[in-house]
Amino acid sequence: LALELRNDLNSRVNRATKRLFDITAVGLGGLLISPLLLAVAVVVYADSPGPIFFGHLRLGRGRRYFKAWKFRTMAPDADALLERHLHENPAAKAEWEATQKLQDDPRVTRTGKLLRKYSLDELPQLWNVLTGEMSLVGPRPITQREVPKYEDAINLYTSVRPGITGYWQVSGRSDTDYPERVALDSFYVYNWSIWLDLVILSRTPRAVVNGEGAY
Repeated sequence: LALELRNDLNSRVNRATKRLFDITAVGLGGLLISPLLLAVAVVVYADSPGPIFFGHLRLGRGRRYFKAWKFRTMAPDADALLERHLHENPAAKAEWEATQKLQDDPRVTRTGKLLRKYSLDELPQLWNVLTGEMSLVGPRPITQREVPKYEDAINLYTSVRPGITGYWQVSGRSDTDYPERVALDSFYVYNWSIWLDLVILSRTPRAVVNGEGAY
């Protein structure tokens, strides 16, 4: 608990260091994975013709909302599919009301299931990092509906940029409950260092390959 008496991302020097690291890493990494990005885009469209990308409003630094970009993983008529599925399946409705997620989601396409399992759908968020809306590492971007769950910690959350990966993402993701998620995000902000970012980034490939808590 003593570690949480400071907020290392309050420092302008630390924020500038983190931003420089983001731009450098994304610039170099984006070039290396550009063939993968193109291949995923082609597969998404071939499996389910329609928009390749999907932007979802998320809460960011300074309580400003932005569109977090992803490869589209759902059918174009996703809302109608969800409504019908919840109407026909009481158990699924209860799961949705409790977590806003479904382990067996009828909206998700065949390609989408694979992309989600290995978090490949989130690669377009590299653009969000370049534009300064997100960071490579940080708290998971949340929706307006999730704000009450952060309670007093929401001020801490909105003091930093959300991340593509983070402490929660490499700690089980959907297998953790929400209070634990908030605690992990808070610990990260309080105790940030470039070394902590590097540790989280080094753990991310294993979490992705294992599909830990991903659905």
